[in-house]
Amino acid sequence: MHFFKKIKNQIQCTACNHYCIIPKNSFGLCGVRKNVDNSLVLITHSKPCSLQVDPIEKKPLYHFLPGSEVASIGFFGCNFRCDFCQNSEISFCKGILAENALSPLKIITPKDFINYASSSGAKSVAFTYNEPAISVEYNLETMALVKKSKPSLKTIYVTNGYESKEQMHSLKGKLDAVNIDLKSFNPKFYESTCGANLKKVLGTIKQFKKAKTHIELTTLVIPKKNDSKEELREIANWISSIDKNIPWHVSAFFPQHLMNNISPTSESKIKEAIKIGKNSGLNFVYGGNIRNPSLNNTYCPKCNSLLIDRSNYGGEIKELEINKKAKCKNCGKIIKGVFN
Repeated sequence: MHFFKKIKNQIQCTACNHYCIIPKNSFGLCGVRKNVDNSLVLITHSKPCSLQVDPIEKKPLYHFLPGSEVASIGFFGCNFRCDFCQNSEISFCKGILAENALSPLKIITPKDFINYASSSGAKSVAFTYNEPAISVEYNLETMALVKKSKPSLKTIYVTNGYESKEQMHSLKGKLDAVNIDLKSFNPKFYESTCGANLKKVLGTIKQFKKAKTHIELTTLVIPKKNDSKEELREIANWISSIDKNIPWHVSAFFPQHLMNNISPTSESKIKEAIKIGKNSGLNFVYGGNIRNPSLNNTYCPKCNSLLIDRSNYGGEIKELEINKKAKCKNCGKIIKGVFN
């Protein structure tokens, strides 16, 4: 499928919700989707800058195949311009800079990637590190091969939630899990700090929910930017209104990119966010980037039994019984997720 439309001497990219109009020999906002002779070319196709095997918990996904490993791939470019970007070396490598950086990189075709995942013993493949929506052609080719040759492999997006309606339609039935960054609940923050639209991100989350994709959400809690009790409560209430069983990861910020002058998030603030989430009715709220293993454990929302222990950055099953459905061994509470 082609993710562009021809408009006279320009093209319109349809991969993400920016719907960039791209003149000849120019790039979209992502810096890697280029108009070459009135056709859209993904310059990073089969040229990843990141390829490795991670614990699934690193995505972070806590209710999706805990304790397993995931083959992870990422490319240059991004359709956001977050001032706090935690991966700016690759996300802000765009345009001519990206073209020049691609030449020494090894070609990894979708077939190569699947073979890499299979040989590593991974149970899933993740499109991550940068924004996967901008590499949709590569992703879909990989998913088609997974379905044909390795149907046991699961597929994952770690995304900012800016997929276009065309991409959402193409992913239906092919994408098993997503972790979406819900960066703020303030439209002005999204516009000024990320170059995006909050309403469109919320719409994408709803669409993934409707498609029955496994969803987890992450909010990077940035001091004095998006960490007020009021805003955290707004986020938690909204998630709860969609599904109280969606895991919410509240992650500590560390100074990066254009926000080097801001202090790291304190453990007390992360604990406050967790409390707010639980008071809003969310069953599973986790603290990330904090040296306190108990904030990453999964507890039964009914009897508080330890279900999954993540003290060693893995996912060790404890009081969780996994059959067709997962449930607490002690009280029988059904625990939502994909556990086998």
